[in-house]
Amino acid sequence: MVMVHPTSIIEAGASIGAGTFIGPFCHVRSGAVVGADCVIGQGCSIAGSVRIGDRTRVQNGVSIFDGVRIDDEVFLGPSCVFTNVREPRAIVDRRGLFASTVVRTGVTVGANATVLPGVTLHVHAFIGAGAVVTADVRAYEQVVGTPARVTGYRSRHGALLVFANDDAVCTFSGWRYRREDGSVRCLDAEDGAPLGTRVLAQGPKS
Repeated sequence: MVMVHPTSIIEAGASIGAGTFIGPFCHVRSGAVVGADCVIGQGCSIAGSVRIGDRTRVQNGVSIFDGVRIDDEVFLGPSCVFTNVREPRAIVDRRGLFASTVVRTGVTVGANATVLPGVTLHVHAFIGAGAVVTADVRAYEQVVGTPARVTGYRSRHGALLVFANDDAVCTFSGWRYRREDGSVRCLDAEDGAPLGTRVLAQGPKS
């Protein structure tokens, strides 16, 4: 069952997955695909070529423009921004030149963050609130600031990873992580695989 607030517009030809909720004053254009069990907050706009995976949460006031792809279990914070043209001018029509922006499984984009066109946010990357992302962000990296810079790593469950001899353990899940050649991978799960269900946070493990 799909739940759509009566003030929202879902154009014919848009596809909405089972269990998805779309809040007030949203606009989903024809051709857009929104996966199953998603939550789309108030005042969101989703363009016609956009693909959104399953179990993704889009908070209030987010516009997802043509050229942007969102994978499974992504969290998009309130009023975060995606752009799709590198050199916008009001008088120049660049609708055929949209850059591709990819947001991989498990990524978090904080409130009011801005993602410039043509970048990839790799699996489980963590974009801090207000950050301006100008380049690709690797798996599990935490970036903050303007322009965004790496300040640490976050687990799939959101815990800050503290490495000792290139190994770390998630304080929420107990899953193990390893840093190799500047990249981080999870030893207890396939990095690109979604968690599949919502996890109740219990707080840091002792």
